[in-house]
Amino acid sequence: MTHLPVVDLLVLLLYFAGTMGLGLYFMRRSRHPEAFMAAERSLPSWLVGMSIFATYVSSISFLAIPGNAFQYDWSRFTFSLSIPLAALVAARFFVPLYRGRAEVSAYSYLEHRFGPLGRSYAAAFYLLTQIARMGSVMYLMALPFHSLLGWDVKTVILVTGISTTVYAMLGGIQGVIWTDAVQGFMLIGGALLCCLLMLFGMPEGPGQIFTLAWEHKKFGLGSFSPTDWANATFWVILLNGIFINLQNSGVGVLGEGRAALPVAWRAEAHSAATIGQEDLVEVVGRRR
Repeated sequence: MTHLPVVDLLVLLLYFAGTMGLGLYFMRRSRHPEAFMAAERSLPSWLVGMSIFATYVSSISFLAIPGNAFQYDWSRFTFSLSIPLAALVAARFFVPLYRGRAEVSAYSYLEHRFGPLGRSYAAAFYLLTQIARMGSVMYLMALPFHSLLGWDVKTVILVTGISTTVYAMLGGIQGVIWTDAVQGFMLIGGALLCCLLMLFGMPEGPGQIFTLAWEHKKFGLGSFSPTDWANATFWVILLNGIFINLQNSGVGVLGEGRAALPVAWRAEAHSAATIGQEDLVEVVGRRR
């Protein structure tokens, strides 16, 4: 088994302790349903926006998609091109709907509109979708630890899942939002650092990486054929992205409660909603 250097191990332990500490810190502020679910609608838009961005970035975004781009091309990037379109629809229609009706989540709206059966039906199938997605995300997250350090995949998944559930249940939506925001800044900083190291680590300088990528056709976005619907063409991936991100916007990050967070929606929720969408806290959102 490979062992982490002491410095790396300390960073990992401090990050883990900090995450749990945030959940404990916000536990005292989340003692009633309004604070637990909607943080009393007092969080700033930049914080909510960064949280939405961070929950949208997973091990799939950070590991699987770059690996696919390295092996093939940038065709999977087409999915990301649909995010602004879905975000605009969410900011224009979903956020005003939830906030105008003072709904805590999409599911409370469904209950008021269609009754308890409608709410339970939508929540159950959404949770099944998220269980499958979280399984893929956590498995991809555990693989590098297993490959590089020899850590057991099941143990990594179990520890990560339990710790995430604990800090989310303790700190409520405030704990989740702040933890996500910190993770977002770390993800951006780590990605920028990796880019700089790769660019300036090339033997012939930064330009070599673009030359090699161009020669091996890595910048392609896939086939643009309007008649080929059997393969992952540009149009197939784009349409898939639009529908998936509309789902995420309607019943995911915004639907599970974040649309109700900032106080001044007109000035703030639009900017928060347009940064990105995803779906993490539905497990927390079921507690009322």
